[in-house]
Amino acid sequence: MSRIKLLKDVADDMSALAESIALLAKAIASDQEETEEPIPQLTLPDVRGVLAKKSQAGLTKGVKALIQKYGAERLSDVKPEDYESLLKDAEELG
Repeated sequence: MSRIKLLKDVADDMSALAESIALLAKAIASDQEETEEPIPQLTLPDVRGVLAKKSQAGLTKGVKALIQKYGAERLSDVKPEDYESLLKDAEELG
């Protein structure tokens, strides 16, 4: 076999390998997109339930202070983007 024919065969094989790798990468990416579960968003009732338990446990003043820490007078005035931080702070109440 001539050297040129061998070089052409190697180039063809490398091209086929590159196409296979690209297909594999696409398959892996689509599998990851399908298996990623959406992160559940906290809702006002979720937060209210946790804070109600804290309040019933005698931590009403602490709960009120946390709500005020997030710039609100009532729980319903707390911004939804602050719910997660609020709950983390509430865990520290006791």
